[in-house]
Amino acid sequence: MGKAFGAVAAVGAVGSLVAMKKSWDPLPSVKEAGFTTLDMSIYEEGIMVTEKWRGKPIFVLKKSAAVMEKEKGNAAAEARNIKVGNDNFMVAIGLCTHLGCIPAFRKDEGDFLCACHGGQFEASGLVKKVPPPRGFDIPPFKIDGNKLVLGEVGPEWQAMKDNGVTL
Repeated sequence: MGKAFGAVAAVGAVGSLVAMKKSWDPLPSVKEAGFTTLDMSIYEEGIMVTEKWRGKPIFVLKKSAAVMEKEKGNAAAEARNIKVGNDNFMVAIGLCTHLGCIPAFRKDEGDFLCACHGGQFEASGLVKKVPPPRGFDIPPFKIDGNKLVLGEVGPEWQAMKDNGVTL
């Protein structure tokens, strides 16, 4: 009788642990929201597009030859380039690093202006005019052919993080 009771209790305990583990795991919809795949071949040069990743705006700007020439020699700006195929991109979390406002892209000037306190960012995402304490943050990414997978850490992003380009 004691062995039978012990076996039933053990099966019940295992069943309870499995149920608790399932309740702790994130929902499939939450797991899917962690990664966003961007097809980088669809972006037009000089046109800033806002995508969405984990509820945050992601700025994607395919840099023109003129912007690349302007950034030439600026090591900080060149370090922020994301090269996919033969194209260079600025991909960043579109929140001002000062207070979290969403800056507007000014196509004519080729920069970003935060209307909250007048902060400005270059096309590379670096601070052009304070009060922002640092440039735009770059989300974790992995380059997969012509695609950029946001939310997955790839060697390119890890190198940026290790070199202090992003947090």
